[in-house]
Amino acid sequence: MLQSVLTTLVRVIVPLAIPVLAGALLVRFRGLETKNLVTLILYFLLPFMVFDTLTTAEISAGDMYKTIAFCLINLILMWGAAVLAGRLLKLPAAKTAGLTLISTMTNCVNYGLPLVLLAFGQAGLDKASVFVVTQLILGNTVGVFFAARSNFSVKNALKSVFTLPSVYAVVLAVIVRAFPINVPAVLETGINMVAKSYSPVVLAILGAQMVLVKNTKLEPGSQAAFWAGMSLRIIISPIVASLVLFALGIRGMLFSVVFILSSMPVAVNSVLLAEKFDAAASVVSKCILWTTLSSFVLLPVLIEIVK
Repeated sequence: MLQSVLTTLVRVIVPLAIPVLAGALLVRFRGLETKNLVTLILYFLLPFMVFDTLTTAEISAGDMYKTIAFCLINLILMWGAAVLAGRLLKLPAAKTAGLTLISTMTNCVNYGLPLVLLAFGQAGLDKASVFVVTQLILGNTVGVFFAARSNFSVKNALKSVFTLPSVYAVVLAVIVRAFPINVPAVLETGINMVAKSYSPVVLAILGAQMVLVKNTKLEPGSQAAFWAGMSLRIIISPIVASLVLFALGIRGMLFSVVFILSSMPVAVNSVLLAEKFDAAASVVSKCILWTTLSSFVLLPVLIEIVK
């Protein structure tokens, strides 16, 4: 078992660590600004990657429905776990809101997709596509609700979803597959080229963001919330995910991919919501850093368990 975990760590984590380290070094020594690069990803690289993956993915309608059902049920259960933890620890509303972001928003896009590709190949990436699109939509609607329930506006949340080009990439991919439409070879080559550039760029940004998050200091009296957040993401999340997967009768490659994506570290963009809506940003930031660092050891173990 130990040898298999070490093999997975070398085969999967080490290649991912190269662009992550590059991003960290660029911030440290060249003052890299990530804001414009995040825009590049959301409005250019990600839509092309989503379209390319969905138009070529070998995924059945049954797998698609099961994945969406899993995302919704898992979200509700993890939200409930965060609220329960907040009440048991008698945390103020802001820290409980932070816990809900930590427990429900995973880094399945920036970190998860490259990881799945290396661990499970193209077949795994195909299975991951529906999960990632669903999480993007939930993060820009329910994620906003969790961060600022008092200021929540359904209209504004829906508007934020439809400003994401990835949503339209999904619609185009469904049209292309449904009719079907043959994409011209020259366009297909260009789309594929852009899609392949997605992974190294997002991993470099992840490394850069980890350095920036590292500089955030934990507020006094936030230790309980921090350890609760770490426990929810590292321990509770895999357990809940496995139970929901078994309950839905999900097996095989889809089980492995969805389980790993659900066990990813806290999503980096969750701290943006926490800062905007005063939802314990320092706690969220520290959980992003430490769940990501711990994932370099924990994820190879989980991958070996579910393979």
